[in-house]
Parts: sequence; C-alpha cells; structure tokens
Amino acid sequence: MELRLLEYFLAIEAAGSISQAADQLHITQPTLSRQLKGLEAELGAPLFTRTHRGLALTEAGLYLKTRAREILTLTQQTEQNFIARRRDLFSGNLNIGAVEADSSHTLAAEIAAFTTTYPDVTFDLRTGTSDDLCDQLDKGLLDIALLLEPVDPTKYAHLTLAHSERWGLAVASDDALATRSVITPADLRDIPLLLSGRQPVQQLLSDWGHSDLHELTIRGHFNLIFNVMPLIQQHVAAALTIEGVIDLQNHAGVRFVPFAPQVATHTILVWRKNRLQTPLTTAFLDRFTPKNV
Repeated sequence: MELRLLEYFLAIEAAGSISQAADQLHITQPTLSRQLKGLEAELGAPLFTRTHRGLALTEAGLYLKTRAREILTLTQQTEQNFIARRRDLFSGNLNIGAVEADSSHTLAAEIAAFTTTYPDVTFDLRTGTSDDLCDQLDKGLLDIALLLEPVDPTKYAHLTLAHSERWGLAVASDDALATRSVITPADLRDIPLLLSGRQPVQQLLSDWGHSDLHELTIRGHFNLIFNVMPLIQQHVAAALTIEGVIDLQNHAGVRFVPFAPQVATHTILVWRKNRLQTPLTTAFLDRFTPKNV
C-alpha cells in the first residue's frame, strides 16, 4: 500500500467529497476516483458510502482512518529523525506522552530547561491515561512516556521518579465529605463513586478497601479527570484520583480528601527496550538523574 494513497484517502475524508479533495490535492477528479477505487480493491472493502450530505466512512473506512494517521505520523517522525541525525545532534522533535499527575511539573521543568539549552529542539506533548500512552509507545508514536502506577513497566526501560502521588477522593467543597480529614475503607460503601476505567486502578481501590467493587455504588467511569470536575461540583459522585491533579485555583469547588491508611504510588518515565534511541532522546533521558528527580 502506497503512502500517497493513504494521504489521498484522508484528504477525501476531510473534504467530504472527491471533487473538493481533488481541488485541494491539485489533481483531476477522475484521477482521484481511480486511486480510491484501486485502494478499495486492494483492501477488498468499500471505504465510503454516499449520503445526502456527501461521503461517509464505512466501518472499514473508520478503521483505515485511524491506521492511516498512525502510519503517516510514524513515517513523518522517522524522516524527521533521519534529518535530525544528519543536521545536528541537538535538533529535531521529541514525542512525549504524560499522564495527569503532580510529577508532570517535573517533566515540564526538564522540557523547559532542555529546549532553552537547545533552542532547535521542538516537542509534541500528548496527555492520556497510562494504557493509552503505552499503546502509542508500542506503536512508535511516542519516544518517552510519563506513566502513573499501578502499571506494569517490565516490558519497558524505565525510571521511577522520587515524588510520590497520594490517592484519595475528589469531593465537592460544600459536601459533608469535605470536612473529613481522611477517607477510610469503611466509608466507601456510603459514597457514590466515579472511577478510572483502568482495571489496575480499580484493583488498587479494591485491594485498599478489602472489598469487591460490585459492593460499592459506582456512578460511572472516566479516563481523564478534567471533565469530571463539574460532575463532582454538582454532587453526582466523588472521584477516585491522586492529589496532584487537584488545582485549587482552577478547581475552587473541589477538595481532595486522602485515604487512610495512606495509598501512595509513583510516576515512572518509560521508553521502549531494545530500540536504538536517537541522540536527542538519549540526551533528554540523561537529565533524569537521581539529583533531578
């Protein structure tokens, strides 16, 4: 499959019609139509259906859209890395993933210092859950990822950061729970909860509370905490989270109440094992020495 065909396919999807895509690509409509038919024949499945609004992706088209973006992104990153190697050791682009955690401030400080020292360095920063970032790391879309325990780091090279992240509940500041100094396992049965969709995090709560999650009142699940804050303020439920994601300036209506006994985990910096790292990535990782983290 030619990369050019993937670019044509994404252009048609974005434009919503072959004629508009052809204009943007500066090729004729019949030529683009033939290219699309050839791609569909190669894959053995139609990629678009016609609607009154234009072209719509089929199920096969939706799958190809995701894969095409990943393939073209990886191709672009590979080309950039080779250009960086030819041009200069400390130029190029770093692709970094990070969870929402207090340790992201450490990562931000290191990125700031590194790009100040080497102004030709650029970076792409992606936020996600540990599971999402591992998937992108495995696909080669990230060079480095900052993950939040609990996570299995054994298939990656990794470095544990010294700062620990304390777990507890984010509750509305005018809720009775906000007057508590701690939340105990016995309290959980009376609290409606919003939980991370990550199974390791759910298991962490189950192990701490010595209870089956089916015994608790689970109102819903989420991946990132930002959009959950209004639900907490509206008293929909309390959310299981770490202290570091509660910003008192931006989340004035939310308070963090820690668990007792305390539950604390770390963030870890991970990169792929047995993979030749670019000099740029290696130099950035070298900054994370014990004195820095």
